[in-house]
Amino acid sequence: MNESKFEELVKKIQELKKAEKFDLSMDEDLSIAIMNLISLEEHFFYTAEKTGKDSYLDLLNETRAIRKELLGKMIPQHEGETWCISKHLLAGTMRIMEVGTKLLGAGKKEEAKQMFHNAYKVYSLFWALRLKLIDLAGVKKVPEGKLGNKDKGESGWSYQDIVNRLVNCCDE
Repeated sequence: MNESKFEELVKKIQELKKAEKFDLSMDEDLSIAIMNLISLEEHFFYTAEKTGKDSYLDLLNETRAIRKELLGKMIPQHEGETWCISKHLLAGTMRIMEVGTKLLGAGKKEEAKQMFHNAYKVYSLFWALRLKLIDLAGVKKVPEGKLGNKDKGESGWSYQDIVNRLVNCCDE
């Protein structure tokens, strides 16, 4: 990332933090709710197939409608495939977290920690896209999603650092 692009990113982050209505804690809760709705859609699908009961498909459809409405609040204007990308980033985050939780329950703490780290990376990409801090071309060009870490004397922040600074569910 060249210096001017990085400075633009830093300026945008600073503007977001100064905004009067800057409180992403509700959006963080909403993103997690959307993850769970996506998971419910999957469970209704599998249950419909396993039981042969179409009523589960009706529940899937109702759940999908709610998920679409809520995702629309988070991604009101999208270009290209950012809508689907956002949905899949959230779905991927949830699934990776679930694998991490199962590994943790099986006593495989180090493997679980790696899964949780990967889930947070994916979730951070969702937020970087959601806040328009990056574009899709930027994701492909920046090695391993790294913009640098200002706190460590590097030239910028990682997407995870951005989420850590901007999204805090404990802010009241």
